[in-house]
Amino acid sequence: MKRKQIRKKRIFLLTVGCLGLALFFSVKKGRPVRAQEVSYALSAAQEKEESNKIHNHVFIGTVDVSGMTAEEARGAVQAYVNQLSGDKVTLVNKDTGEKLTLTAGDFGLSWKDPDMVEYAVELGKRGNAVSRYKAIKDLNASGEHLPLSLSVDSEEIAGTLQEKCASFVSPAVNFGLKRVGSSFEITEGRAGYEIDEKKAEEAIRTALTKNWAGGDDTEIPLSVVKEEPKGNRESLEQVKDVLGTFTTSYATSGAARCKNIANGCRLINGATIYPGEEFSTLKAISPFTEANGYELAGSYLNGTVVESFGGGICQVSTTLYNACLKSELEIKQRQNHSMIVNYVKPSMDAAIAESSGKDFRFVNNTDAPIYIEGSTVGKSITFTIYGCEKRDPNREVSYESETLQTIDPVGVQVTMDATKPAGFARVTQSAHTGYKAQLWKVVKENGQQVSREVINHSSYMPAKKILTVGTAGANPASLEQLKAAVATGDEATITQTAGALASAPQTPEQTPLAAAQAAVVAANAQAQAAVQSGDPNAIAAAQAAQAQAAAALAAAQAGTQ
Repeated sequence: MKRKQIRKKRIFLLTVGCLGLALFFSVKKGRPVRAQEVSYALSAAQEKEESNKIHNHVFIGTVDVSGMTAEEARGAVQAYVNQLSGDKVTLVNKDTGEKLTLTAGDFGLSWKDPDMVEYAVELGKRGNAVSRYKAIKDLNASGEHLPLSLSVDSEEIAGTLQEKCASFVSPAVNFGLKRVGSSFEITEGRAGYEIDEKKAEEAIRTALTKNWAGGDDTEIPLSVVKEEPKGNRESLEQVKDVLGTFTTSYATSGAARCKNIANGCRLINGATIYPGEEFSTLKAISPFTEANGYELAGSYLNGTVVESFGGGICQVSTTLYNACLKSELEIKQRQNHSMIVNYVKPSMDAAIAESSGKDFRFVNNTDAPIYIEGSTVGKSITFTIYGCEKRDPNREVSYESETLQTIDPVGVQVTMDATKPAGFARVTQSAHTGYKAQLWKVVKENGQQVSREVINHSSYMPAKKILTVGTAGANPASLEQLKAAVATGDEATITQTAGALASAPQTPEQTPLAAAQAAVVAANAQAQAAVQSGDPNAIAAAQAAQAQAAAALAAAQAGTQ
């Protein structure tokens, strides 16, 4: 009750104060007090300070938010922005005049400043009684139009330009060459077009955020960059001379490797490279997938031969490398294989690998275009590079491989394979000798050597022979005998011991006595093989195995008594 009386007293005092101020200002201006002004004063005095509604005559953009709470005002303005998002926006290709109709929402149109609602709620409620009275009077007289700020999203713009404006974009097609028989045909080039994304974003942002009122008649001109095709008939007509050619054989390759080589050759054949332009072999022939025409075949990985899609593809890059050497093109990237290959001499190879980024790259350092012709005939691959020959006809270039060091592989690497039956023993990878080598470029003029320089160094790791032995079905004793043989590192001992397992009982259900007897048989076979090898270490290991087997047999026999 007391609180209610205090509240009434407060409202009364505010009313009296406001009436007094109204009379004061009116008298000061020399005019009588109007009834309307008294009404305004009473209204201001009775305004609840805790009111959360927006005064009348307040707009955010074109949205009337009078009498709304903050939440209601946000909803009203957002609904209007959503409506704007559906309005049509037409992009116009400045170069061709082509038009593409989208919506403002495709560019991520949104309300930039939702906090404007809080400002609207506070209108007429800030400051002392005098300032509030004046603010309310101004609102009723002329209203308040607050800005509606819009924004667009850079990522949405970029995505829309890429996904929906494909008709504005076309790649340039360079003038090219096609080998027909023993001559060339020139293929026409075509200009390309691409959107200037930076300028396009600026144009879209300006159109949709600077005083845009919506509607379906908005057109935004886009700048399109024209890319002229490389080359012309005059430059391509110079291509008629063989600059260099090279052939390698893959006569011993299986069907899958043969197909991979032919496929890689096909992907390079017909390439036209202009002066100063770089060619990446890896880019031209990858990815190494079934979809791109490749099959599983052997390739090098960490000192072993594994099956991978595109196995054998390095013979393609190697053949091209040597054709480029003969053409004296500028080599930008070349790496040797991890192990030696058999189709070129040391230091004359060029490995590529998608996983590690190994690539063979070169630059056309001539002043005319060059053309690469690739072919596979009778399990041989050939690359021939055509261009405009300007080198002295009396100048001769050759390349010499020099082996600096030979590194023999030591020992044998044994793989125990549980998927192969006991008794299986086979060499699954031959040994590879390691080398250190370098390649010399030798230049002669009129038959006389005028220069000799090293152009690359190569290091090939040695790799042990890999012997795979089966263990499937072997009983524990026999398996121990096999492990003992493997420990000798002697291929003959390992093979003999593995072979003996094939004739010995190996069923897992063997009794301890039968297992011990089988172990004795295997140990005796190991001993015989060791004696034949003459290796003291193998003989010692076999004798130890015999002693172990004899002890196990004695224990098994005692257990049956």
